[in-house]
Amino acid sequence: MTKIEDRKAALLNRLSELDNRLHEIESELDEPHTQDWDDAAIEREGEEVLEHLGMAGQDEIRSIRAALKRIREGEYGFCTQCGAEISADRLDVLPATPFCKTCAVAH
Repeated sequence: MTKIEDRKAALLNRLSELDNRLHEIESELDEPHTQDWDDAAIEREGEEVLEHLGMAGQDEIRSIRAALKRIREGEYGFCTQCGAEISADRLDVLPATPFCKTCAVAH
């Protein structure tokens, strides 16, 4: 079983990775656009993909911050819906999950 300190370190590492990625996305979105209509259309498609990646990254950051808060409050590893203990195997795969397997399926 992984210690909470190890999970916390992994969550903080992932948070740092996401923060760096979001800054890169933001920088790329801030770059000037081409004047060519065809190239501009391709750039816009790329920007839409980057915006979706950015939104997904922001969602994951919120989940990680919530998990870190649960660690600080001593509630990490317990389902926020039913209070049951979340299996170590599930936390190994989804360290920021707030739900046990049963509640995740129902959610």
